[in-house]
Amino acid sequence: MSSLFPTYARWDIEPRKASGLKITSETGKEYLDFTSGIGVLNLGHCHEKVKMAVTEQLNKYWHVSNMFQSSIQERTAKMLADASGLSQVFFANSGAEANEAAIKLARKATGKSKIVTCQQSFHGRTFATMAATGQEKIKTGFGPMLASFEYVPFNDHDAMKAAIDENTAAVMIEIVQGEGGIHVVQQSYLDAIQTKCQEHGALLIIDEIQTGIGRTGKPFAFQHFNILPDIITSAKGLGNGLPIGAMIGKEELSVFFDPGSHGSTFGGNPVSVSAAEAVLKETFQSGFLKETVKKAEYLESELAKALNGIEEVKEIRGLGMMVGIECKQDVQVFLMELQEEGLLVLSAGPKVLRLLPSLTVSESEIDTAINKIKKVLAIKQTV
Repeated sequence: MSSLFPTYARWDIEPRKASGLKITSETGKEYLDFTSGIGVLNLGHCHEKVKMAVTEQLNKYWHVSNMFQSSIQERTAKMLADASGLSQVFFANSGAEANEAAIKLARKATGKSKIVTCQQSFHGRTFATMAATGQEKIKTGFGPMLASFEYVPFNDHDAMKAAIDENTAAVMIEIVQGEGGIHVVQQSYLDAIQTKCQEHGALLIIDEIQTGIGRTGKPFAFQHFNILPDIITSAKGLGNGLPIGAMIGKEELSVFFDPGSHGSTFGGNPVSVSAAEAVLKETFQSGFLKETVKKAEYLESELAKALNGIEEVKEIRGLGMMVGIECKQDVQVFLMELQEEGLLVLSAGPKVLRLLPSLTVSESEIDTAINKIKKVLAIKQTV
């Protein structure tokens, strides 16, 4: 019997080693990884520059505390601020912690309590972020949720406008609902939210946990739209596998997070921040995101051609290297069949295959993945 709580439906695969987009299991089978550790490994497994940065920091020191000055935190925070157009950064250990910080800051800065989020959203599994999540299955069995969270349908303009009022501290929204089916926000919806927030003195929080750090072809996904949020949150791709999260906000919010108002023993850990600094240097270097956009366009066009005419496929949608294939039936059987073919993908809800390849993926790896997906879905069509 395992000594681990059974909180994960684990696959029958144990990795032995991994590099780039390749995972080799203990049995010696090789897999092409189009999950990126659930959107984490934007630079692929065991990226050399990240490894070098972490090793260098390990040889200096691992941990002191946030009572000390930290030039590595300052440098990394400056890169995040410059890339986002915002100003202040709080480092946490995960996306959920970053979202917790955003919720706390919004309530303190505005003096209000209501947080508006969307149905089918996912913001984390801590108590505040679970309350912010618009999926009942996440909350089942945990008793009464924290008060003052309200949920509206994604991209429903009228419902969102009605929800934002004088009691609203913030609207928290994803640009792409990653866990909710790979649905992309509408420009007009974001415009309406920002206008309504400004009218009522509420903050706009963009959850960029899965969409940030180049995943959609820009540093942050909100930059595809003509808005500037008050707060964004980042994690996943930020550390390329090392635990780190960040809340990034406007300068005028810094007064509300003064010493003692919030903190984290391990937040901003120098080892994780060294990984983040290396990730940002690599991702934001000249030409990297242009190549990401080209590869994302190639993935989209080739996938559309390959799956055209397959009746099982209802729709292909997404943004950048975040792609959903909606099917007519539950996709769990397809996930297992693709694993047999040596391809790892995810689901996003019961009927959507989710593709999250590393941004370093090659066209030949894209071709290989598409051929395997076509084979599995086409076989279903002939059965």
